[in-house]
Formats: sequence, C-alpha cells, structure tokens
Amino acid sequence: MRRSKLEMYIDILKVLAHRGPLKLTHIMYKANVNCSVLKEYLDFLIKQNLVEEKTVGKRRVVYAITPRGITVLKHFRELKQVLPIIEEARNKAPVPY
Repeated sequence: MRRSKLEMYIDILKVLAHRGPLKLTHIMYKANVNCSVLKEYLDFLIKQNLVEEKTVGKRRVVYAITPRGITVLKHFRELKQVLPIIEEARNKAPVPY
C-alpha cells in the first residue's frame, strides 16, 4: 500500500526523532524513501522549520529534527490516538479488482 505525503513526512520526522541527526542515505533506508523524493520532502520540512540541515566537520551534512518538528510529531501522535477510526476504515476498505 502506498503512503501519503503526510505519512512519509511523519516517517521522516520519526526516524530523525529516534535516531538523531542522520546523513541523507541513512534517512533514505530507515524511512524507506527514494533518494530524489527524500530530497524534495526534506526541502519542504526544512522550509517548514521541522528539520534542519547541519554541517559536521568539513563536509559531512546531516539532518536533524527541530523542536518544532518534535512538537508536530507529538500532535500527530495525539491526533492518531483520538481518531483511530480513520485507520480502521482505511484497512477495511475493499480491494479493487
């Protein structure tokens, strides 16, 4: 089943929240996102001030979740607990033939 953009954004934020600052390739594997798509999504998350790009050492670039990103992730988790019906309805949807 395909993930929505929102689900992919949340997955990226979760990976960064749990694993700490990571390089692009590590995020790609942990969040299971294509590299070109990941770059596009990270750009969006950076513009929203949910993720920040940091340079470690001379050239190593890593991405880290911001305090605002952690807040958004918490709100999303709370919303998911309050609205479990949405998830159930989607899982019970008939499979098209």
